[in-house]
Amino acid sequence: MSYRRSQDFSISSMIEFNCDGSLSTTTKWTIKNCTSISCSFEILLNEKVMTTFSELYIPSRTLAYGVYQLTLTVIMIDSPNLKSSSSVYVRITATGITANLVQLGTSMITRGDQQDLLLDPGRFSVDPDKDTFDATKWKYTYYCRIYELHNFPNIQGILLSIDDSTIDPYNPSCLSNRSGNGTRLIFGNSPLSPNSSLIVLGGSLQENQIYQFMVYMENRKNSSIQATGYVFVTVEVTHPQLIAVGCVISPMCVPNLEFQLLNPTTQVALFTICIGTYLTNDDIYRYYIDNQQTTGHQSLTFGIRELTSTEINNYYLKNSSINTLPITDESINFTSNYELLIYTSGCYYLDENNNWKSDGLIVGSLTNLYKTECLSTHLTTFAGGFIVLPAPINWSYVFANADFMKNKTVYLTMIFTSIIYIILMIFARFKDKKDFEKLGVTPLADNNKSDHYYYQILVFTGQRTNAGTDSKVYFVLSGENDQTQIRLFSDPHRKIFQRGGINSFIIAVPKSLGLLNYIRIWHDNTGEGSSASWFLKYVIVRDLQTLDKFYFISQQWFAVEKDDGRIERTLPVASEAEKQDFSYVLSKKGYHSVSDGHLWFSIFSRPPSNRFTRVQRCTCCFVLFFTSMLINIMYYDLSNEADASSETHSGALSIGPFYIAPQQIGIGIMVELFTLIPSLLIVQFFRRIRPRQQVSRLREALYMMKPSRKTSSEDIPAIKKKKSSITFPWWCLFIAYGLSMIIIVISIFFIIVRGIEFGDVKTQQWLTSVLTGFFSSVIFTQPIKIICLAIFFICFCRNSKDDKETSEYINDDDEFNISSDEEYLHSLEYHSLFSSQSRKSINRLNENEIAFARNQRLKEIQMWALIREFLIYFIFATLVFLINYSNREQNSFFQVNHLRAYLLNQRQTTVDYTKINTIDEYWYWLENSFVSNIRAQQWYNGDIPQYLNGFLNDKSSRLIGWATIRQLRVKSESCSDQRVILICEDSYSFSNEETELFQPGWTNQTIEDEIYSSSVIKAFNYTTSDELDTYSYIGEFGTYRGGGYVYEFRGRLSDMKTNLSKLHQLDWIDEKTRAVFIQLTLYNPNVQLLIAVTLLAEFLPTGGVYTTARFEPINFYTFTSILQLVCTILYIFFIIYFIIIEIRLLFELRLKYFYQFWSIIQLGIIGCSLGSIGVYFWRFQETNRISQLFEQTNGYIYINLQLAVYVNDILTFLLGYCCFFSTIKCFQLLRFNQQISLFAETLKYCAKALISFSIMFAVVFMSFLCLFYLLFVSKLSSCSSLLQTAQMLFKMTLIKCNASEITGADAFLGPICFILFIFLVVFVCLSMFLSIINDSFRHAKENQKENQVMLSFMLKKFLRWTGLKKLNQSEIQEERDCRMRSQYFDPIENFPDRMDQLLEALNRIYIDQKIELSRLEKAGL
Repeated sequence: MSYRRSQDFSISSMIEFNCDGSLSTTTKWTIKNCTSISCSFEILLNEKVMTTFSELYIPSRTLAYGVYQLTLTVIMIDSPNLKSSSSVYVRITATGITANLVQLGTSMITRGDQQDLLLDPGRFSVDPDKDTFDATKWKYTYYCRIYELHNFPNIQGILLSIDDSTIDPYNPSCLSNRSGNGTRLIFGNSPLSPNSSLIVLGGSLQENQIYQFMVYMENRKNSSIQATGYVFVTVEVTHPQLIAVGCVISPMCVPNLEFQLLNPTTQVALFTICIGTYLTNDDIYRYYIDNQQTTGHQSLTFGIRELTSTEINNYYLKNSSINTLPITDESINFTSNYELLIYTSGCYYLDENNNWKSDGLIVGSLTNLYKTECLSTHLTTFAGGFIVLPAPINWSYVFANADFMKNKTVYLTMIFTSIIYIILMIFARFKDKKDFEKLGVTPLADNNKSDHYYYQILVFTGQRTNAGTDSKVYFVLSGENDQTQIRLFSDPHRKIFQRGGINSFIIAVPKSLGLLNYIRIWHDNTGEGSSASWFLKYVIVRDLQTLDKFYFISQQWFAVEKDDGRIERTLPVASEAEKQDFSYVLSKKGYHSVSDGHLWFSIFSRPPSNRFTRVQRCTCCFVLFFTSMLINIMYYDLSNEADASSETHSGALSIGPFYIAPQQIGIGIMVELFTLIPSLLIVQFFRRIRPRQQVSRLREALYMMKPSRKTSSEDIPAIKKKKSSITFPWWCLFIAYGLSMIIIVISIFFIIVRGIEFGDVKTQQWLTSVLTGFFSSVIFTQPIKIICLAIFFICFCRNSKDDKETSEYINDDDEFNISSDEEYLHSLEYHSLFSSQSRKSINRLNENEIAFARNQRLKEIQMWALIREFLIYFIFATLVFLINYSNREQNSFFQVNHLRAYLLNQRQTTVDYTKINTIDEYWYWLENSFVSNIRAQQWYNGDIPQYLNGFLNDKSSRLIGWATIRQLRVKSESCSDQRVILICEDSYSFSNEETELFQPGWTNQTIEDEIYSSSVIKAFNYTTSDELDTYSYIGEFGTYRGGGYVYEFRGRLSDMKTNLSKLHQLDWIDEKTRAVFIQLTLYNPNVQLLIAVTLLAEFLPTGGVYTTARFEPINFYTFTSILQLVCTILYIFFIIYFIIIEIRLLFELRLKYFYQFWSIIQLGIIGCSLGSIGVYFWRFQETNRISQLFEQTNGYIYINLQLAVYVNDILTFLLGYCCFFSTIKCFQLLRFNQQISLFAETLKYCAKALISFSIMFAVVFMSFLCLFYLLFVSKLSSCSSLLQTAQMLFKMTLIKCNASEITGADAFLGPICFILFIFLVVFVCLSMFLSIINDSFRHAKENQKENQVMLSFMLKKFLRWTGLKKLNQSEIQEERDCRMRSQYFDPIENFPDRMDQLLEALNRIYIDQKIELSRLEKAGL
């Protein structure tokens, strides 16, 4: 028995007793769920299930779908062993849904011609098997017709949906008689159930007509489950209320196409529901006051109220003008909520005195929120003014919906943004402390206390990679009067000469050096690795007595491995022309502009000398960020409305697909102003706050050079500043922070409020747009703007004296009177015998030491380059392999193997596709094997296959649309020799292809259409490739066009067999047929594979049939895991990196770049990768087209995957070669291996010889190719074409041929040709080839380069780094000798140092003697 799940049913039983004893019994009902194997799962009965002695009652929706065993067991009380049971099997099936377009399934409704019509089957449909209807499980298509006048629009029997633009000339669309905005449809945009509702906007339907709307619903998982719903709509020139009518007992009303059928003998209770709101006309709510009515009034007061029933009848239903609505002072209560929007507009003109006036101008009645209409009584040029205010906040809604779970996006955004702000503040504070440590003016440690003339030296280190140094830097400063001794830059409290750093020093000299000439500067290269090199931008020397500044421009490396390899340079003083040089000014201004001008970048790269701290910058950044978020969210709705309305307003400017409305411009200006002004004020406020203690670091350093002098703020004079700029006292810092916090808190509050109004989904959309704009501005717009402005000012406003980055160290307003500071100048505890200070030995590398250091450093660089290159290519190769092999479907081989055996039917010799040789055999296979396999038939036990509509008979592959068979024919031509036969059919070519239209039987005679079906008639009509969406195909014996004569395997299996029989009788395949294609597209949902099947039968003009089959599996699911997506993104970044590297090498090597083998390999990797990326997007576009076509038709249309197969083949080809080149590239990484290098050298030496040998071998091989082809073209299948002959000869070269075939083809010429080929090619040519290789190998081995030095160097470094090997005494002594070589090399150069040591020793002896004599005198000795 079978019952639907929505039905109540009961089971009755009859119990008979055949015994003489007591009849007392007990009964028990059991229900078990059955599977295909057994019924073993017992269902527990609940209180809804009622049982009696012999009956079982089961209410509806109690049991799930399936088969159940209902068993009644009767047990005798006196004899429990005596029991009997009986069972019945019940199948619970689906009822099927009821598709309702309107509420309660009402069949006929009435709507006004200006009213919107809502059809919502997703909400009003009923699923009797469930408590609620799930709209997400269905697809919806809507149709409409004009009732009693026309049928539903269709093309060849296929219905046209309501939104289809195709025109049926006999059945016009419901919307075709209207124009303008009257054809607007709005489909439901729910992401889970798209198109589940439809709104036909007012004015779209014609009045006084009856329309029938139909919805076709199809289950998403099972396309065989379908439902259809109808509703009649009478359109009138009224505004009726929508009334839905339904049955109190719903099963008593059965929906039908036009009416609801009721039982005539049963009394039915009906009920109605009033649907929707009463008033829908927007004009009722609009009230307009022009500027003439407001003249002389300071303020206006107006109100709104609801209309009474009498007023509605008088002023609304009778279409009275809105201006005649009654105005009363009575108080009337509102029964519904309302919102009020007020906007103002004005018209003005500019008079002779440049004053804006509005007399003679009237604001027109067409003015609305988006445009202003101005009526003028004079010809003066006028302009409109508008004020766009953000939408008001609905506070009651906000407080009622402020729950965290409803607004997770806005709450979490504010929380995470605040956390990021706190983290950045902590980071900024930490970096500010580090910056403070970097600041300061350092007196040189080797200053002599007796020296009283001072210079300030500022050293600027570059921003390039590894520009900083850990080496000791020495210098000699030379002037017209004198020069300094060798001095050392040092600072015991901070690290100097860091990348991008500015270091200030004070040097004391005995007397003025006069006008400076040059500075000689060098370092001792004692830093480790890259820390030994140094990039010096420039040096500024300032005379602290005269305040003169001298510039020494370097812009060069001091490094043994960079540029010219020098670590010592002499820098002359720069002239005014050199200080105006573009490169120098750009290097000085560029980085400072970006690091200080870009607010966000400056948090991480602020110049340490700037008083605007990182903490202050971070605060300003977040004030700007939160303010922009606030203004953006306040105007978000208005901006979207302007975008939507700009298309319909004549005042909008249209530029292609973009529209610019006046309101958009106003909103943009307001957002920028509201964002820019507070942030600009806050930034300037912070910048202009004076520090709490204004003491020049230079003056502080000068006073600290004398420890006995007081350095308190009272004794140290303040810096004198120019009073041109406005500054604020130090305590204004608290005001700035407080104001910033207030702005941030207010912004966060209103962002949260507006986010609650938006809802979570809309907030996510807003957040996406905000973050996109923010990152594009920070990363692209702002840096480009700052750099362009810097270049502009450098080009047109160049000022060599503008040193903003040195403002912390150099102040032109400083006034030093050091010469009058007697306490400082004459505070020596004793007078030295010599004025020279003590000197330590100075390590200056000579040429040999520099060469040795350069060699070691270059080896280190090469070592790290090799390690980096190895890691990069290892990761890249891994990514390439992952991307390639992850796109290969493991099940593709098994799927293709199954389909090949299934469709080609190779197991049965009578219908084996691969062994077809005649036209009759082809027809036999087509009618008895193929056509039966493309429809799912009965199971092995005779059951009907359910839910397998569209599947093949294998029950696992679904046919997408239908299969097609297409043939290409040739035209009949006159034979060249007409003595035997007049008409001939040549081989196929594009020029002789038949494209005419024929009647069945390939005749031109008219035949009655009713004799043959339309599909048979169509099979004799030529169809172009554009109509079929097919492309050319390359077969074994020719290339075939995409057009042809097509028969479609559509309909029932019996119909297809009948049609094939008709085509066979009509000789559809005859002597003019040259190719027959069978194309079908299959989809296996179990492995998610699409398979494009092409079965080609080529009919040769010589007779016979040559069959081929091609199965192309395609997996359109590109990213099946996060790993694949991440690998693809990293792969693209690697390609960009390789492109940059290769472009740099190309500019460096020029044409020599193309002579290198590895350059060609790298170009192959880049080319294949770029090509694969482009083809991937091509495939992605084709995938979207196929997916949309499949979704629109639910798979019931023929989808040709030929282009997709070609694109997929190209992608596979490119990825395969990319994988190949990447693997070959691994040989370059192993080039220091002896065997690999020997292999490369061998190929290099034998290249020319192999080229010459290849020419000779090609001549010999071509001669034998011609010989074998001409002799055996008609005797051997392997010589039937030049290509196959070449393949046979290559096999003979490898001694992989069957000589008996050649001998059997010709007993005399066969052996002679075979022996001659073996002797000349195998013995002679291959021996020459091996000789060339052997000779090149011997030559390469004799001249092999020693490439093991680098490998041993890397091994030594690795062993030292891991501690596996320690230096022995000889190695330690050798390194020590290298470092101490300067002590005994070039003694003449070290003579001044030796003299300094001698003078220091004598000075120490003299002072010690003076002290001893003074002690003795005090002791009286």
